Amino acid sequence: MSTDANYQAAEKLLRRPVSPGELVVGNQIRPQWIEGTGRFWYKVATGTGTRFVLVDPAAGTREPLFDHARLAAALAAAAGQPVDAEALPFTTIVLRADAVELLAFGGYWRCGLDDYRCEPAEFTPPANPLDVPSPDGSVAVSQRGPNLWAVAGDREWPLTTDGEPQYQYGTSPESLGNGTLLRKFGIPYLPPAVAWSPDSTKVLTHRTDERDVRQTALIESRPADGGAPALHTQRYAYAGDDAAPRAELVVLDVAAGTVVRAQADPLFAPTVSPVMGKSAWWSDDGSAVWYLSQTRDRHTLSLHRLDPATGEVGTVLTETGDTRVEPNQWMYEPPIVRVLADEVLWYSQRDGWGHLYRYDAHTGALLNQVTRGQWAVRQILHVDEAARVVYFTAAGLVEADPYRRSVCRVGLDGSGFALVTDDEYDHVVTMPADHAWFVDSASTVDTAPVTTVRDWTGRVLVELERADTGKLAALGWTPPERFRVKAADGVTDIYGVLYRPHGFDPAARYPVVDTIYPGPQVNRVDPCFDQGGMGLDAEPLAALGFAVLAVDGRGTPGRDKAFHDASYGRLGDAGSIDDHVAALRQLAETRPWLDLDRVGMLGHSGGGYATVRAMLDHPEVYRVGAALSGPHEPRFFSLDFVEAYDGAGNPDAWARSSNVDIVDRLVGKLLLVHGEMDDRVHPDHTMRLADRLVAAGKDFEMLIVPGAEHMFIDCLAYVRTRCWDFLVRELMGAQPPTYRPAPIVLDPDLLSDLFA
Repeated sequence: MSTDANYQAAEKLLRRPVSPGELVVGNQIRPQWIEGTGRFWYKVATGTGTRFVLVDPAAGTREPLFDHARLAAALAAAAGQPVDAEALPFTTIVLRADAVELLAFGGYWRCGLDDYRCEPAEFTPPANPLDVPSPDGSVAVSQRGPNLWAVAGDREWPLTTDGEPQYQYGTSPESLGNGTLLRKFGIPYLPPAVAWSPDSTKVLTHRTDERDVRQTALIESRPADGGAPALHTQRYAYAGDDAAPRAELVVLDVAAGTVVRAQADPLFAPTVSPVMGKSAWWSDDGSAVWYLSQTRDRHTLSLHRLDPATGEVGTVLTETGDTRVEPNQWMYEPPIVRVLADEVLWYSQRDGWGHLYRYDAHTGALLNQVTRGQWAVRQILHVDEAARVVYFTAAGLVEADPYRRSVCRVGLDGSGFALVTDDEYDHVVTMPADHAWFVDSASTVDTAPVTTVRDWTGRVLVELERADTGKLAALGWTPPERFRVKAADGVTDIYGVLYRPHGFDPAARYPVVDTIYPGPQVNRVDPCFDQGGMGLDAEPLAALGFAVLAVDGRGTPGRDKAFHDASYGRLGDAGSIDDHVAALRQLAETRPWLDLDRVGMLGHSGGGYATVRAMLDHPEVYRVGAALSGPHEPRFFSLDFVEAYDGAGNPDAWARSSNVDIVDRLVGKLLLVHGEMDDRVHPDHTMRLADRLVAAGKDFEMLIVPGAEHMFIDCLAYVRTRCWDFLVRELMGAQPPTYRPAPIVLDPDLLSDLFA
């Protein structure tokens, strides 16, 4: 039975992603490069405060960025307030040559690092964070309605003048524009989608054409001003719509004021700006723009060269396949393509795995396959053209877990393959601009990360942090168990994690919650130590006393092409719920404490869809489900997602994937949750499902959250608590405790990440 103490532990675990350092110390390192020095600094939360650390990789040193005790004393003397060096009253600084500037006690301070004197300082507001500055800092591009302007000090001038509503410059398609979130946080617009040339003279952008795209609507029942209900419209293309957002590439000469338009068809860009999505970019010397184009059915991918002076476009190479030809298995990660001086490194799954191929950049002729084997390239890190070597991350080279990433190198001619990180860990890499070395976070699902700086031989130059999970363990948390079982086909290996309930007793029997996200564009379980992402729901549920499951079934990315394509044209099978059922049964054979008579599911977004689907397809297994923000009707959902993963021009497949059409199968207890202002998965999906459930005479619960967007970002604790209560009642047969978690206030750094 869940108690107040269980809910309090669950609350802390729910806060983990937005409260870095509170429960795990030293596991999130974000280097801040000090330009022209080869050094960087970072801050790390200690659980009681923040430490600031300076690193010199060349010297192999790591030391405090400043004397925390002296600075605390100096700030206390200047402000007349007590300051604890272990709990400094600030978490963010601006580093100057010989000082740090900071905000504390309602004022702005400058603290010298030579004499450790603090004094009030004049705060100089930074340049508009919604503008995009040039590399040399001399000018910035600003969004002004449908047009772009240049801003240089007090001077400003238009770069375009012919923009109009739904046919404007530098904007991303509205379907993933996060309009509801922006309004909540008072952000008038996103920074323009522009890329500066290396010499700061030109800007690559696009004119986004959504004039004929379907217009959808959301009604905000109670606006922030308390006035009458407000209507919000949004351009949002459904699967099968004739009109989809298109992006017309243009190059703007900032000084001359000229506009050079690409002499090519507009790019198919249903949800993501090609500039923001990194599928259009400048060459290193600024002599060319390179970009990728994809046909609407995703079966053809091409690389083009755009002359920024004339607009002339040439096609360098093209690849076509029977299903998706992707520049990356993960839909929203940058393409794994690198254009060199005379060559192109091209990612392809043509041999069944994701590998690199080398082409002539002038003729498009294939020169050689660079990588090969039953493993997949994940990311190009660095190309040393002088040494003729490419460094990259790859998954599938660790026998224990094919999802773990290793840092590798190989010659551009395909010779000399070697592991740079030759161990059993998963490696997450952060790169400096000069590529002289890399920051490496090495961990596994059940091993907390060790963060180091390494050179390209793999040698550790300096160790930064060893994460401490002591506070997690004190809550009753234990590391999840990584498991391997057979898929429903009895042949394919699939992987997942199992969380034991807090206070685990092997002699007891525990209800099980499957926390699902079915993919096919992202994994449910990352191979690294969880930063609070995949555990957002799993860890709190384990604290409540549930055994919790998370699985990557067939149809999800990260393995071979066939594994990913398993759900192509069968979106209802993405992540294979059959595989989840198979995993549950195999795990219970050796873990009798898993009570398969009390199994529920909880999922958000695609996971909300899958939760309902699991209850409809496997009512004998999944007796309870909490489905949040689910896209239950593919025929009225994002063109980009449905056509990419269920097939373009395939309405029969979309109908087969509909939950709405098969609600008569519902047997178990279902909770539906949706945000009234969800502009990514519109609330009509849940309302359509509810309409058919009512018509079928089915009993269910539903919560429509006023004003909430897709992620419930400002009411996360409330929504998750309602889900916990539901699962406790229906799976444990108990009444939830009286304790109610407090609302979660977002950290400013997290907000910055959301809108980066």
